[in-house]
Amino acid sequence: MTDLVIQEEKIIERILTLELVRVTERAAVAAARLRGRGDEKAADQAAVDAMRRELNRLPIEGTVVIGEGERDEAPMLFIGEKIGAGNGPKVDIAVDPLEGTTLCAKNMPGSIAVMSMARAGSLLNAPDCYMEKIAIGPGYPKGVVDLDMSPEENVHALAKAKGVKPGEITVLILDRPRHAGLIEGCRKAGAAVQFITDGDVAGIIFTADPQKTGIDMYMGVGGAPEGVLAAGALRCVGGQMQGRLILDTAESRDRAFKMGITDPKKKYDMMELASGDVIVCATGVTDGALLKGVRFGKDHVETETIIYRSVTGTVRRIFAEHREMEKFRLD
Repeated sequence: MTDLVIQEEKIIERILTLELVRVTERAAVAAARLRGRGDEKAADQAAVDAMRRELNRLPIEGTVVIGEGERDEAPMLFIGEKIGAGNGPKVDIAVDPLEGTTLCAKNMPGSIAVMSMARAGSLLNAPDCYMEKIAIGPGYPKGVVDLDMSPEENVHALAKAKGVKPGEITVLILDRPRHAGLIEGCRKAGAAVQFITDGDVAGIIFTADPQKTGIDMYMGVGGAPEGVLAAGALRCVGGQMQGRLILDTAESRDRAFKMGITDPKKKYDMMELASGDVIVCATGVTDGALLKGVRFGKDHVETETIIYRSVTGTVRRIFAEHREMEKFRLD
């Protein structure tokens, strides 16, 4: 490792503590001001604008390699956008400024502001599309579950590896019509199915601690940015994950090819989605199982943030009281 690389690693480590916390804190607070207003796009735009402003203050040469917006025509930190002050290490950035826009708009549990950063070339560079995903927690043989296996096969394989009956397995799935066959397969195998309406970053993380969450496995199709973000977090807390981009149109395949994806049916493991020293940072917007939401006091704002770092396996929780209220209003 060269002196330059060592220096960059130290800079990244410093940036990805309090500096990244500030990024997701600002995005979460901006979105939280619009909780329950029924306007998903306005909340998303507020989070995007706040996240972009804070990222551009960091001493990095960042590139958004996977972001949101193209699929839903939402405001976005667009793929390929250059971020940062331009006077530091080159890094990849994956963002979801407001995961759970509907949750925020309806003031329902589980909405978060989340992003990830790693050395350039570490995060999957892919178009904004959907991704087929499967994830389990730590302690199992490699390859015990697989995207190419049926839901029934995955449930039975995980139950065997865990030493329990299939009826003791709980699978978390996004409540979407597209998952009807998946749900039927899991139930046919004897597993219980638990639904979430949005928020599969947190959903995948839940598999890492089934004793607390009750979740053994995550399956389903969701956004590709969330897949990359979840893979980075899962690397810190343990587990396995696979993802496969859904490139079902000529346009999406062409966009993917321009980003270097030559095999549209490629199955990515966790390290291929997020390799190297990955940091994932998330701040709660609304209260949820993973994080508490933003709280507005008379003279301060309270936030809760969680930071995952893959190289050390460190998970930090930061509870903050912000008394510089004008910065949250004006920045």
